Amino acid sequence: MKKSFSRLFLSMMLVLALVMISACGKTASKPFDGTVEFRIGYQVIPNAELLAKATKMFEEKFDGVKVKLLPFEAAVDVNTAMAAGEIDAGLIGSSSVASGVAQKLPYQVIWLHDVIGDNEALVAKKDSGIQSLEDVVGKKIAVSFGSTTHYSLLSALKLKGIDENKVTILDMKPADMLAAWKQGQIDGGYVWYPTLGEMLADGNIILTSRDLAQDGILTADVGIATKDFIKNHPNVLKQYIKILNESVQLYRSSKDQASEAIKNELNASKEDAEFFMDQLIWLDANEQASDEFLGTVDKKGAFAKALKDTADFLKTQKAIESVPDLKAYEDAIEPQFLQID
Repeated sequence: MKKSFSRLFLSMMLVLALVMISACGKTASKPFDGTVEFRIGYQVIPNAELLAKATKMFEEKFDGVKVKLLPFEAAVDVNTAMAAGEIDAGLIGSSSVASGVAQKLPYQVIWLHDVIGDNEALVAKKDSGIQSLEDVVGKKIAVSFGSTTHYSLLSALKLKGIDENKVTILDMKPADMLAAWKQGQIDGGYVWYPTLGEMLADGNIILTSRDLAQDGILTADVGIATKDFIKNHPNVLKQYIKILNESVQLYRSSKDQASEAIKNELNASKEDAEFFMDQLIWLDANEQASDEFLGTVDKKGAFAKALKDTADFLKTQKAIESVPDLKAYEDAIEPQFLQID
């Protein structure tokens, strides 16, 4: 009996020790002394998020949040990182969102970083012989697959009745595209600033995304967040959207201050930085909550249909296997954080 009691006592002590070790382990693993870590995948695009980074708004205005800004070059990498749980929020193009929703990736749209205008364009070498879109037949054109530029290029070809198989379309990230451009390995590329600006030194713009928008082909840089982060940390995202909205207001009220702040992020002069920012359409939270864009919790906006239309097109290009119904795209939009206090 004594032996049994001793064994029971030792067992209880062992369990207690394991519980204490586990508890200590949990305490020790708490990140940043009780603050929430918020991992944002950003891209070097002259919009409100990059301006907020440049002006240190994230460090100064977040309460109880440790922001970790992770740079990405292409939307496909953001999608991959999001699916792998490596980031909580990210910036990707609308075509990538359309694809991601079709693939049931676990995220929702919470913000439109910008509506793409002259910031993305098809540029051709001056000596390439390309003067119009029809001239790209038989040429080598680079684009970042899965991005808005990929969707825009393919849409433009379809709009003009040009067989994409008669164009050599190469998958390149902006840095690789610029290198290939300088080495004479490509005739043109559909890309965004600042890479677009560097290519224009010896190139001509053939087509812009603003031109396509006038033909009903809308593209945007989209802010997404994982469903888990939306559920578990809504207050963090509320702060995040509030900061982005303040950044939009800074750009609108003082372009001089904004361009001075963001120029180093873009590796550009102050004048060029202002030019780059003006190529995009910046929307504040109130505008994004309209029927034209994200809408409200009770009534989703037209952007859901734009995503569905994009997905339908991607399916025709065999970029995705199937397209969910419109409701799936409406469900993929979470506009609750657009209500700024």
